[in-house]
Amino acid sequence: MRRVLVIALLICVIPLARAIDTAPAFDDPAQQSRYNDLIHQLRCVQCRSQSIADSNVSLAADLRRQVRELMAAGKSDAQILQYMTDRYGDYVLYDPPVKPQTWLLWAAPLLFVIIGGITAVVVIVRKSRVAVDDPAETDPALAGSSDAGAP
Repeated sequence: MRRVLVIALLICVIPLARAIDTAPAFDDPAQQSRYNDLIHQLRCVQCRSQSIADSNVSLAADLRRQVRELMAAGKSDAQILQYMTDRYGDYVLYDPPVKPQTWLLWAAPLLFVIIGGITAVVVIVRKSRVAVDDPAETDPALAGSSDAGAP
C-alpha cells in the first residue's frame, strides 16, 4: 500500500518539477542577470502571490517568454515593464508606482497603524476609568456587601 501511495505522489510531483523553465534564457551572464531581475519584479497575474520567476502556470511561462523576446528585441527594462503594465495594469508590478490610483494601497499600512493606535488608546483609557469608577475597589465596606448576598 505504501508503494502505491509513493508512486502516486511521484506521479503528481514530477510534472510540477518540470514546469518551471530552468534553462538559462541567455548565454550572456549580464543579460541573464537582467532577465532574472525583470522576472522577479513581475507578479504572476494568475497566482497573485508569486513572481513569474517562481510560478509554474502556463501564463507565467508565457510572460517569461515575452520578457525574453522583448529583451532580444533590444527593449530597455523600463520599456518592458511599461509593456507589461499597459497589458496587465499596475498589479503586475511588485513595486507599483505612487499615483492617485494607488494612493490607498500605499497609505493603507499607515492608516491601519493609526487606527490600531487610536483603538488601543481608547480601550486603555476606558479600562482605566472602570477601575477608578468602580466603588467596590475603593470602598472595602461595599466590597464585602456584594459577596454577602451570594449563596
